[in-house]
Amino acid sequence: MVLHKLSSATGAGTALQVTPEVAGWDFLDFAVVVLGAGQESTIETDEREVAVVPLEGSLVAQVGGERFELSRSSVFAEMASVLYLPPGTTCTFASPTGAEFAVGGAPAVGEHPVRLIDAAEMKTEVRGGGGATRQVNHILAHPLPAERLILYEVYVPRGGWSGWPPHCHDGYADSPYLEETYYFRFDPPNGWGIHRNYRVDSDFDEVFSVEDRDVVMVTQGFHSSAAAPGSHMYFLNYLAGTPQGDARAIPPFFQPEYRWIDGNWDVDAMTLPVVGPNGREG
Repeated sequence: MVLHKLSSATGAGTALQVTPEVAGWDFLDFAVVVLGAGQESTIETDEREVAVVPLEGSLVAQVGGERFELSRSSVFAEMASVLYLPPGTTCTFASPTGAEFAVGGAPAVGEHPVRLIDAAEMKTEVRGGGGATRQVNHILAHPLPAERLILYEVYVPRGGWSGWPPHCHDGYADSPYLEETYYFRFDPPNGWGIHRNYRVDSDFDEVFSVEDRDVVMVTQGFHSSAAAPGSHMYFLNYLAGTPQGDARAIPPFFQPEYRWIDGNWDVDAMTLPVVGPNGREG
């Protein structure tokens, strides 16, 4: 069985890489690249659209005669611009001080030009409630233009959950088919969390302990993540599949057994202590 979790390598270069061959899927690729001070890296998009997300440090991107600057002190300190690259593009990245960035792509035909998407254009929202309160930034989601790619950044307070109710987007219950990567960061970085992928119509069930700079591949099934109480959790999602253009806005399918909590996060909330020597308290 393919292990759908990878940990980052240390040092400069490609820290981790997910290809269709590695994941056993058809559309999405994802990588994290680390540049030392003064180093360069070149990307050839070939027949794919590519989105670049700075994670830490500063980058100067050269695309033809255009120059773009991308920088970020930390994923926990600020939002960042996203650089969109169409098929047939050569992009060279240089970093004067060192940088870490994510790059991922999917098959495309070239409907959109090179574009730097500023943070001010991105929708940001707080979702859920109770122990599943989290912030979701739509950094390259509809209506921001792309052919197949969809990107989100999610912030989960320590001890909290994300992806609740669990959802799927693998064709089950007429859900859209989307492949997805979760790239995790923790604050402080010695934290960890849990991620689960599972089906309700077969015995497929994966549970991963995730640490700083790990990536998990969601190849199928419902999925959800939780942060241990010691660290806040961030994850970057790249998605791509059969939906194109405006169809990227089609929502996933949420597991019906758990949807009752939507809008009812405080109903029957447990107050401690629940029971004592003489039975139930309160």
